[in-house]
Amino acid sequence: MSETPHTRDFAREEIQAIYRVIAERRDMRHFTDRPVDTDVLKRLLAAAHQAPSVGYMQPWRFIRVCDSTKRAALKQAVEAERQRTAEALGERGDAFMRLKVEGLDQCAEVFIVALADGRERHVFGRRTMPEMDLASAACAIQNLWLAARAEGLGMGWVSMFEPAAIAHLFDMPRDARPIAILCLGHVPAFYDRPMLAEAGWADRVALDSLIGVDAWPTDHSGLSGPDSSDTAEQSWWDIPSK
Repeated sequence: MSETPHTRDFAREEIQAIYRVIAERRDMRHFTDRPVDTDVLKRLLAAAHQAPSVGYMQPWRFIRVCDSTKRAALKQAVEAERQRTAEALGERGDAFMRLKVEGLDQCAEVFIVALADGRERHVFGRRTMPEMDLASAACAIQNLWLAARAEGLGMGWVSMFEPAAIAHLFDMPRDARPIAILCLGHVPAFYDRPMLAEAGWADRVALDSLIGVDAWPTDHSGLSGPDSSDTAEQSWWDIPSK
């Protein structure tokens, strides 16, 4: 078989770049007002649209928010849910309120991501797991996120809102469902660590505690501990696959 751009192996530098982008992606909340080039936006949305989807259903829909009034309404919706979340968190509510949960006032671009209407007709891969439409759309968001980081842009996924209110604000069809507000733009600097880790809200779970071999993982020590894989007596990668 002759080599084509779609069959050739990736160079070592290309492989390293992929892993670097994954490791350095951050959920950003601090932005500058520097505009994002239109050609870059086109590349980012094209990357999102190349995401895998169950049954090739491609359930994602994107709305670019250009109206300042609608952006202000989004911020109000997020703030209302932020207050409700703080109340639901009880004793952690005050700590939560000190966190910055969105960058709608600063970012150059805002996108709404929604699940398309008519998803119920897609049975392939969804008969027993209808949530695969959401999983597919999340893949598109991750594609966009990684592409943005590769372009030197930050992105933040905001999920604090009442879906019905956002659907009404943007005249979505009855069966459509908004799942994300994406803040996108240039940033002063990328965080060294995930922002919630830097703020002491949570730590990354140890990978070994999340992986089982032929059964459910039994080591739960990493659920609130540091990211370490040195504690297990025998790691999952030491067991040969037959």
